[in-house]
Amino acid sequence: MSKHEQKILDIVNLRGTVTVIELAQNLDVSDQTIRRIVKPMEERGEVRKVHGAIVSTQNLTDPPFMSRMNKNISSKVAVANCIADLVENGSSLAIDTGSTSGFIAKSLRRKKNLSIVTNSVFIASTLSMIEGNRVFMAGTQLRNHDGAAFDQAAFDVIASLSVENAILSASRVHPTLGFLGFEQCEVDMAKAMIKISRRTIMAVDESKFEIGGLIPPIRLPGLRPDDIIVSDAEPDAQFSNLTESQRFIVAKPMNINKSNLNEDQ
Repeated sequence: MSKHEQKILDIVNLRGTVTVIELAQNLDVSDQTIRRIVKPMEERGEVRKVHGAIVSTQNLTDPPFMSRMNKNISSKVAVANCIADLVENGSSLAIDTGSTSGFIAKSLRRKKNLSIVTNSVFIASTLSMIEGNRVFMAGTQLRNHDGAAFDQAAFDVIASLSVENAILSASRVHPTLGFLGFEQCEVDMAKAMIKISRRTIMAVDESKFEIGGLIPPIRLPGLRPDDIIVSDAEPDAQFSNLTESQRFIVAKPMNINKSNLNEDQ
């Protein structure tokens, strides 16, 4: 499989459905090039073409967000519980979208009187019906694959608030490039949340420190001196420049069964 094929497959499996135009912009190639690359992938059954878009053939019974919630569960729960321990009752938080952030929201249900702003409907619904919480949903138009908003209204709501902690995730961590993401809108949202926060807590399970494979093209902002990284394992020595310059917390491992997914952490 070529590099372009792998990137297309990763994006399509992540989002469920992606337009040809979006893929062309992401890979910086023409629409015709995307169609040419996708043709053998469709013949192999890796993706499916519909009018103007490419559809994933993986986990068709589950939305992509819920599919990601079922991966690396014990690592994500460990990170989530550790971050919840760092958050005091009455705190104000900005939380991004993503499966790790979804687990963090579940862990935060044991906290009281939180003020939360998020662009994720999953996180908003998880925390909004807790007595004493105030939840601000940023945005009006939700993506169909993860229920997240990235319209102008989302950025306007974020910019109007001020919080103590921004809780963010990343698609990958690179030894020299730092925290990376696949989509510009997600990186822009991270920048907006960092701007309104006094401290950033980066939530990255150990799988995000893997070397090799597809490297996301967009860099998240660098961390500030008081910011924190939380993972469930120490990364390799080649990440030392990143981990030694920040407070790095290793979360205690958790043993979680998939049958417990719907229970509060």
